[in-house]
Amino acid sequence: MLGSLGFYVPLATKQGFNASVMHIQNVLAVLDNCNAKNNIADEIGILLENKELTTEEIPAFLSVLLLDMWGYKVMSKNLRQTAAAPADVIAEIAKWAGVDIVVGYHHPDLGFLIINPKNPANASLFEMLKKNELINIYVGKQNTGAIETAVAESVFEAFFQLLDGAKPKVPAKLLKGPFVFTAPKVKKQPIERKKQRTTRTAAASKTKTARTAAAPQQTPSAAPAAQVQAPTGKMRISQQISVVVTNELFHNGNVEAWKRIIRSYNARYPHNKVIVFYDGEQIVDINTLFKWGKVKHGSSIQFAVAGEEIKDLSKLSKYFAEGASPRFESFLRGSPSTVLNLF
Repeated sequence: MLGSLGFYVPLATKQGFNASVMHIQNVLAVLDNCNAKNNIADEIGILLENKELTTEEIPAFLSVLLLDMWGYKVMSKNLRQTAAAPADVIAEIAKWAGVDIVVGYHHPDLGFLIINPKNPANASLFEMLKKNELINIYVGKQNTGAIETAVAESVFEAFFQLLDGAKPKVPAKLLKGPFVFTAPKVKKQPIERKKQRTTRTAAASKTKTARTAAAPQQTPSAAPAAQVQAPTGKMRISQQISVVVTNELFHNGNVEAWKRIIRSYNARYPHNKVIVFYDGEQIVDINTLFKWGKVKHGSSIQFAVAGEEIKDLSKLSKYFAEGASPRFESFLRGSPSTVLNLF
């Protein structure tokens, strides 16, 4: 295609340039909005929700903002364990007002997650931290100057002591400062903009109706799978919900019932992911719950759902409880490939 100066500009180059411009604009927007009471993780979360940033771009985004521009210190480490309760972790870190802290976590299923460890709403994200997975801790003071290495190292040490379930040793000077969490205020959209949008929507609806009436009627067909795009917004993770096994043993029939329940949920919500846990570990293949032979009457299995919009948790919990009971056979009707209409 021809550029504004009349010479040929390859489409791929133009798209790459536009992406770079958008990236720079997003960086500047975050810089403008961040302050001592506004953590960069929360700002990036807004960009994710607005589809202005993807999960894959977050590490590079943090590198530019935190490391290159603000001089933060970072520590990368594989988790040994996560013994502390998420609410306790957040409550303790919220006291460290002398520094700004950002957590980056490489989740095996959801990709790179960014967490404000002082925000109580992120408790469910802390529940997802798993042993042996990589976690990055960024520590600094935003644009007020570089943080001392000794101070950063004391924060790193205290952070991992806290995750291990131990009482962290925090220098007194880290407890005083401006970096405190403040819940964001919900911004209401101006009435004028709502009216304009309503007017435009009504006009567009009339135009669409007129076009539909003029066009020949066609038999509707299913949309091609290629047109379905995965969401790029901020991923959320529900709290872990326990399901008690009431069958004498969580055997092969119960496992098959759970697999069909999950398949039905995924058919209704294709961009959500059901994650199963047992005995503190994530279960990648739920067939192992039967093979272990440890899941018996009275045992508890946990599950959580990850996605942009998490729905039907109570219904999913109800079906899982039925599938873990002697009534599991109600989910086994039809052929093995049958997708039940449960949601």
